[in-house]
Amino acid sequence: MRRTAAALCTLAIAAGVLHAQQDPRVGLKTGFRDAGEAIKHLQMVSHTPKQDGWFDPKNLGNFDYANSDLAFQKNLVFQGGWHGWQAWDISNPSAPKLRKAFVCQGGQGDLSIHGNLLFMSVEDFAGRIDCGTQAPRDTVSAERFRGVRIFDISDIDHPKQVATVQTCRGSHTHTLVTDKNDKANVYVYVQGTGPVRSPSELTGCVRSAADTASALFRIEVIKVPLAAPQNAAIVSMPRIFADALGNIAGLWKGGSHGEGTQTTGTTDQCHDITAYPEIGLAAGACSGNGILLDISNPANPKRLDEVIDPNFAYWHSATFNNAGTSVLFTDEWGGGVAPRCRASDKPTWGANALFTLGKDRQLTPAGYFKIPAAQGANENCVAHNGSLIPVPGRDIMAQAWYQGGLSVFDFTNPAKPVEIAFFDRGPIAESLTLAGYWSTYWYNGHIIGSEIGRGLDIFTLQPSAFLTQNEIDAAKLVKYDEVNPQLQTKITWPAAFPVARAYVDQLQRSGGLSAARIAAVNRALNAAEKAAPAARRQALTLQTSQLASDASRSSDKAKVSLLIDVLHQLAK
Repeated sequence: MRRTAAALCTLAIAAGVLHAQQDPRVGLKTGFRDAGEAIKHLQMVSHTPKQDGWFDPKNLGNFDYANSDLAFQKNLVFQGGWHGWQAWDISNPSAPKLRKAFVCQGGQGDLSIHGNLLFMSVEDFAGRIDCGTQAPRDTVSAERFRGVRIFDISDIDHPKQVATVQTCRGSHTHTLVTDKNDKANVYVYVQGTGPVRSPSELTGCVRSAADTASALFRIEVIKVPLAAPQNAAIVSMPRIFADALGNIAGLWKGGSHGEGTQTTGTTDQCHDITAYPEIGLAAGACSGNGILLDISNPANPKRLDEVIDPNFAYWHSATFNNAGTSVLFTDEWGGGVAPRCRASDKPTWGANALFTLGKDRQLTPAGYFKIPAAQGANENCVAHNGSLIPVPGRDIMAQAWYQGGLSVFDFTNPAKPVEIAFFDRGPIAESLTLAGYWSTYWYNGHIIGSEIGRGLDIFTLQPSAFLTQNEIDAAKLVKYDEVNPQLQTKITWPAAFPVARAYVDQLQRSGGLSAARIAAVNRALNAAEKAAPAARRQALTLQTSQLASDASRSSDKAKVSLLIDVLHQLAK
């Protein structure tokens, strides 16, 4: 079933944000190392410029040296790119140190990590099995590699490529999928967007879209035995775009949606698939459609729903909220290399579209968000990659907008998303030149950005009218050993006083409790935190009882219930 979001164009795109003419991001000075900067409710902790050999000083926009996506493990940030991957030690976030630089070309080089294994996407025809820098010369070559590389990085100083899984269209991006019922393996969903290679180079690659064996209209699923990653292999090639009759090209056929709308490509590929194994779902951004997948059996994902949006040119990526009750899709109008945030560009084009997700596992359009600051004609800008910031009780995201910078926004109400913080630089050059943030992700208390042309940036959030210090402190309590793009895990918070205070601040902001009750609860929390265990239990138990009474009269009963739950846990 297809549903359109066209009727939602007038929803609050820029609710609560500055008008463009007032925004300090507008008209920033151009420069490579000295561009003008605008920042609000963030603090830059460090900027680490690109290392020699990892950029072309004569051509700052050279794709061969562009940085791409990030993956995280303990104190290391792994940064992919067309030239290879780099590992940065961020034990001291104010002074990241290069831990390892590994030249390995073949495309944008998106990364994922699991234990001692590092996964890398390869799509370009220049990719070689041996990671060499000399592209295969022949149209059909036994040296060519397009697919997913797997490295053993147990000795990060001497990474070892242990597997190369070839695919017909290569791997533009990939998704690492874990399964709680299968600890011996991980799965990799391969999203290939490139041309289909010759069957003379890889057996079984069928180029014709009319052939039922076509390498189009599918993804590949790789099964990786963790004890023997060298045996990684494709175990299924799901036809997730098929219609009820089994026609493999069952979704959007490509073309215009009508006058005043976008022209959207055929749904014969997914660009990104974001998996959320703990709720058994994945969201696919698939050229002409957004789709919802059942991944309860990760080797055989099944489509549950699909949507179209006449405002979207190319469905690019997806993010669930933590509760799994809404999904944000991005539109990469212009392919990431065009200026699509100009004052003349529609605020619903090249934006985020937000959908609610009901218990029936159907997607319903809700609203849009696009950065409200107009960018110039020399700045490639469109919605791109980001992640949730673990503020309890709210849905907040840090998102990259290429040369539109970093934006932090709240989409707790998906019909009225609100920007709450930002950072932006002026264009990298006087003419349109590739640069800006590929991705910005929250990781263990910081927002870390991969800057395509300039390097690596690290930020911290600052308190404001939109976000209190208690909420920031609560978010910093959430710690991960690993974070991968396109793999979401359930965020849980410890029973801690900053979490309780975060809920109190939110009740004050929403008017869910009276000012007198807010003051009383804060006094009680301050006293309980300092009290001996027995006195603390007594004080917190009393507060839960009083709050239970408040809940019956509160305009924000759900938030009061969350606060009560935390106090119950603290009392124990």
